[in-house]
Amino acid sequence: MRILANDGIDAAGKAILENAGFEVDTQSIPQSELCDKIINYEVLIVRSATKVTSEVIQAGINLKVIARAGVGLDNIDLKAAGVAGIPVLNTPNASSRSVAELVFAHAFSVSRFLHLSNRRMPEFGKEEFKSLKKTASEGFELTGKSIGIIGFGRIGQEVAKMAIGLGMKVLVYDYKGRSFDLVVKLHPEYQVKNFQITLKGQDLDTVLGESDILTVHTPGSAESIGESEISKMKQGAVLINCARGGVVNENALAQALKDGKIAFSGVDVFENEPPTNDTILSLNNASLSPHIGASTAEAQMRVGIELAEKIVQHLR
Repeated sequence: MRILANDGIDAAGKAILENAGFEVDTQSIPQSELCDKIINYEVLIVRSATKVTSEVIQAGINLKVIARAGVGLDNIDLKAAGVAGIPVLNTPNASSRSVAELVFAHAFSVSRFLHLSNRRMPEFGKEEFKSLKKTASEGFELTGKSIGIIGFGRIGQEVAKMAIGLGMKVLVYDYKGRSFDLVVKLHPEYQVKNFQITLKGQDLDTVLGESDILTVHTPGSAESIGESEISKMKQGAVLINCARGGVVNENALAQALKDGKIAFSGVDVFENEPPTNDTILSLNNASLSPHIGASTAEAQMRVGIELAEKIVQHLR
């Protein structure tokens, strides 16, 4: 049985599949050629680059499984897969911590002007260095600040745990409208007599209006934060998007960054990739990364192993 890992797979996951008797092809087939060549495979593994469209699914007459090495499934036509009777597998657990850590990488970066220093220090002379030092000395600590989390799945919960460890106040809005109380058991080094914190869900306007830092973790790419939501945010807040391009309206964000309504932003994902919004790319108050939320060595190993085990279990 042949498997096409069109966006690659970690060596540990590949080894599991090969030891189970599968032939794994990791040579990427261009999107334009995928419909012609997918007939040669029984399993298709993708990350975010490959789009599993209805045309690809219809052409894949031998497909028995479609697998997404990650959480989101917005690059797979689930309706077409359902009509064709092809199960779709994913790995909802493996990359949560990596994404949450990137949220705080951006938060720390803008709070201490690291994003600006890394852009400007290589070009600076002595006088400019003094000027930059004065600007960067106006940074702030995360401890004591309020962080709002829009979307409280696995990644949102990891963000909450880290925020609590930093001494931040956590505000949560659950986009599905579920009512919940989540008890977070802190990691042993943070525990004092089995200390626990209970998080209660808030309404959206409260989270928008009271958050010093707002981070979005909704599924898919439907817009969650647009001009209206930004207008309700605290003046000078920080907005971070490590979820999906399109979740935050880029034009509205760019304008808010220029106006000072949003003091800083951390952006890992873009409406178009490579990004085409030159304003976002050029602003000195935007911390940028090239869609790397789940792309740590540890996360990719966990993703590969989890996905391989699921495929083997399903096809046996």
